[in-house]
Amino acid sequence: MTLGETGITSAEEVAGEVTSEVNRITQYCQAHLPDIINFGIKVVLALVFFFIGRIVIRWLQKLVEHSLQRGNADRGVIQFISSLLKFSLYALLVFIIATNLGIESSSVAALIASAGVAIGLALQGSLANFAGGVLILLMKPFVVGDYIIEDTQKNEGTVKEIQIFYTKLSTVDNKIIVIPNGTLANSSLTNVTARPERQLDLRVNISYQADLKKAKSLLEELLAKDTSVIHDEDSTVFVDSLGDSAVTLGLHAWVKTADYWNTRCRLLEKIKLAFDKEKVEMPYHQLAVHMYQNIKEESKSPQQADGASNLQRSKLRGL
Repeated sequence: MTLGETGITSAEEVAGEVTSEVNRITQYCQAHLPDIINFGIKVVLALVFFFIGRIVIRWLQKLVEHSLQRGNADRGVIQFISSLLKFSLYALLVFIIATNLGIESSSVAALIASAGVAIGLALQGSLANFAGGVLILLMKPFVVGDYIIEDTQKNEGTVKEIQIFYTKLSTVDNKIIVIPNGTLANSSLTNVTARPERQLDLRVNISYQADLKKAKSLLEELLAKDTSVIHDEDSTVFVDSLGDSAVTLGLHAWVKTADYWNTRCRLLEKIKLAFDKEKVEMPYHQLAVHMYQNIKEESKSPQQADGASNLQRSKLRGL
């Protein structure tokens, strides 16, 4: 047998094997065609049911949110319940679809239980975050709209959302910070806007040569004229400390929490302009050098004068 005849024989064998496999697959499909069609219909129906279920879940979410809003529920509670409802309804939807595909409900339930145990062990942190979210909603250390400072990592911002596992903060420069609820529930934090009023605390330095009474009078006048200062509350101007190079004046006043930063910036600007106008010196860090001469210039010889000059230069270099 020649080489060409061997190649033709091998090709015929391969073609025969392929033909037999195709025939086998064709026979299998013909024998199980009803089952394949049924399964395809179930898959299509499952997809249709899933998309319809998504629409129903969204509608139920909006319905529950509107009901809670009419009941004057806290915004954070509404967001938390909405997230929890969405998670639960999607789990139920997947369970229904699985049973409609022919999977026994007992098997699905056992699978969910086993998966729940495994997921619970793997996601202990997430469960802690869930518990932290519940504690936040019950204890209410803050609500949506509050400005908080998380003391552990020094994250701060306005609370925008309280979800199942995380709380979202919006910073002053419009960044979004996502913090786990477990961290917020188990660490200290500062709620800046918990009260409607906030004390404004300022410190201003004046030099020791400045008129102290005049400076205090200017500060008191600025406080009395500022419209954002709550005049029913006590406003005080006092000497806070005597520093190395300045007298520190303190200023306490009460303002509305929403007006705190605007009032602070405005008062600092007015204080600087008023002190400049009234010639009240505000010191800055400086070094004063005092030079002493024990020998009169007229009694010095040229050699002594040169020696004194060298001594002065040595002292300056030492400073």
